[in-house]
Amino acid sequence: MEQYFHSVTLDKDKCRGCTNCIKHCPTQAIRVRNGKAVIIKERCIDCGECIRICPYHAKKAVTDPFDSINDFEYRIAMPAPSLYGQFGPAYTRERILKGLLGIGFDHVFEVARAAEIVTMATSKYLKNPDIKKPVISSACPAIVRLIQIRFPSLIDRFLKIKSPMEIAAVLARNEAIEKGIPPEKIGVFFISPCAAKVTSVKAPYENLKSEVDRVLAIKDIYVPLLEQMKKQKTADDAKFGISGSVGVSWAGTGGESSALKEGRYIAVHGIKNVISIFEETVKDGFEDIDFIEALACPEGCLGGPLVAENPFVAKTNLRIEAERAPSGIRQAPLGDDKQYIWESTVEYRPILKLDDDMFKAMEKMQKMDEISEELPGLDCGACGAPSCRALAEDIVRGNAQLTDCIFKLREKVDELESK
Repeated sequence: MEQYFHSVTLDKDKCRGCTNCIKHCPTQAIRVRNGKAVIIKERCIDCGECIRICPYHAKKAVTDPFDSINDFEYRIAMPAPSLYGQFGPAYTRERILKGLLGIGFDHVFEVARAAEIVTMATSKYLKNPDIKKPVISSACPAIVRLIQIRFPSLIDRFLKIKSPMEIAAVLARNEAIEKGIPPEKIGVFFISPCAAKVTSVKAPYENLKSEVDRVLAIKDIYVPLLEQMKKQKTADDAKFGISGSVGVSWAGTGGESSALKEGRYIAVHGIKNVISIFEETVKDGFEDIDFIEALACPEGCLGGPLVAENPFVAKTNLRIEAERAPSGIRQAPLGDDKQYIWESTVEYRPILKLDDDMFKAMEKMQKMDEISEELPGLDCGACGAPSCRALAEDIVRGNAQLTDCIFKLREKVDELESK
């Protein structure tokens, strides 16, 4: 099975073997074996849900360290719009962007600008009478991976337009080259609220190769950026921001879909809510809906596992910043739309494939059914698997045994005692 880089990793030294993570993972990618959690890479979508709920901080996201900016002579910061929600109303977008220059970057390119480009491209795309609706946003990498694993019939619904991050990286790099900067000296740094974006850079699904060089976590630059902004003179707020309110609003749930103005859309956030909407979509329950904006994190990117501020506070901060921004879209009109279309193909990733031989796979599936019938069906998680069905699969794969179930173990003990 195809393997790819994962940004969500496990620190086994911190893991206590509790079952919080297995109960919350949306793709049943985690097991607890021998008192420690284990992440099944084929199933993981890097949504960061386990990072959010682990009480022992045993799950973490692998991002690039801040000092990696020294790997390049010319450093471009690309802040996600969610960065604007991390600071209170005294810290305007202009101050934040200027602060990034103060902590070591040579140029700043707002991802919000590229978000406006995606908005314009999406509006055109939705007018095509031949597309299948509802169209599903592809801006959240965790959602793309979720559909690949759990909802393959929805793959043809994807909005096949590159993400704002990738479009911004191309535009930012081109701007630098036009200034005469040699391409090999340019480093493009995305400042990210989530782990899934790290994975999409290391293992891109929309491009053959990502245009982003490094990914920095918002929480890692928060303190140095705040300290830098405190040194600024409050009155020195040069007109730094380029994007309008549409681009800024993309950080919160509903920001992408509400910018389209026309048509009927659903904006859903939080992985469990997204799964519920997708289950209904598979049944053709939303034929009258044009567009679904689905974001894995609560409150969208503002609730990402790599942010510093509480998402509800950040939502208020972002709203104030969006009101300050020029109304609507500030980005120049689109040129050739073809440059924004995906260069690669997203395909189904069958995580339930039990064997390459079809007949052996069918035999194992039958065995799974038999074991599932034998198990109590309580899905208690005490065995280290998220459900009895998952334990049955683990047994068939040779990764667990029937007596891992405490009820079957008790039966076995009682049986031995009665002899």
